[in-house]
Amino acid sequence: MSARWIRGFISFATAALVAASLAPAVLAVDSLSLTTPYPAVVASPGTRVSFNIDVESSPAARVDLSVSGVPTGWTATLRGGGFVVTAIHTNGTDPTSVRLDVDVPNDATGSHRITVAAESEGTTRQLGLDIQVQADVAGEVTISSDVTGLRGKASDSFSFTVTIRNDTEEDLTYTATGQGPAGWTVEARPSTGTQAASATVRAGATANLAVTAKAPSSVDPGTYPIRVIATVGSNEVTQDLTVEITGSYTLSVSTPTGVLSASGNAGSTIEQQFTLTNTGTAPITNVKMSASLPANWSIDWGDQETIASVSPDQPVTVTAQLTPAEDAIAGDYSLTIRATGEETTDSASIRFTVNTSILGAVVGVILIAAAFGGLWWVFRRYGRR
Repeated sequence: MSARWIRGFISFATAALVAASLAPAVLAVDSLSLTTPYPAVVASPGTRVSFNIDVESSPAARVDLSVSGVPTGWTATLRGGGFVVTAIHTNGTDPTSVRLDVDVPNDATGSHRITVAAESEGTTRQLGLDIQVQADVAGEVTISSDVTGLRGKASDSFSFTVTIRNDTEEDLTYTATGQGPAGWTVEARPSTGTQAASATVRAGATANLAVTAKAPSSVDPGTYPIRVIATVGSNEVTQDLTVEITGSYTLSVSTPTGVLSASGNAGSTIEQQFTLTNTGTAPITNVKMSASLPANWSIDWGDQETIASVSPDQPVTVTAQLTPAEDAIAGDYSLTIRATGEETTDSASIRFTVNTSILGAVVGVILIAAAFGGLWWVFRRYGRR
């Protein structure tokens, strides 16, 4: 064997050993990786930022993890499987996930980079994570209403739907109260279909409040403020609403004397007066008169069947022509007189007495006298037999 051949063999063997010793290192470098879908975020002071990190290697190996670049006063913790971790073991095929939780202090400002390092079999990979601190960037809670003002009479109940929007990253519990002027009743509850006093609004979602407002009966016309105050988590938000009261309307039907009774003869027309009184604060318009009568009775309102307006504290007298049925039997009858306005309505029950006619009384007397006369004749003629 020549010296030249021996030197060649030694060189080849040496190269093979070097290649064999370098191959695992090259393989480890090529197969170890750290990835996260969102490596740069913006956060508010006093919040927690979480990064989901996938660690992948081939073949399966232990991977040691470390965190550097954490600002003073901040905390950064790697978690996996419910534990705080400093290393993981990959299966060589699928990525293993860990989570880095970073607590941002309340006084934090500016931009910061935190680095997560992975080391396995002499190979190191680094992942830079950027956090920019800005006030109120984590989202806010807002309140709104499509309809902020309603109009109606004092006896109405006013209903609003108020929407709470939760643009934060947390589900929040909310409650609400309503405020109104003195004497008003204002309620605000979650629109959950129950009588629950509180409910939850999901992160990034909305929830509704059912708000009702009721004015006192003596309220004057005008526009009144209503305020809804909602406490959502640690946030307090308010929504201002308005209710315009056009007036209060109270109509009563009676007679000029206050006596709700009348009398007349069957088939004879009598003149009957009724009084309409508005004890509210605004005029009652287009008041239509009507009546519920016994069969074959009639009532004629003339040109007062519709009253254009009944002003507060200015009674209106309505004169009607009332005719009982010709075949009405003597006795008491109940009549209902009704006044219906655009804003309100009222009715009164009138007792009407149909009198016995004079002709009927005369005929009755004659019949009674005839009966007694007949008895007297019978006893006189046949009494001695």
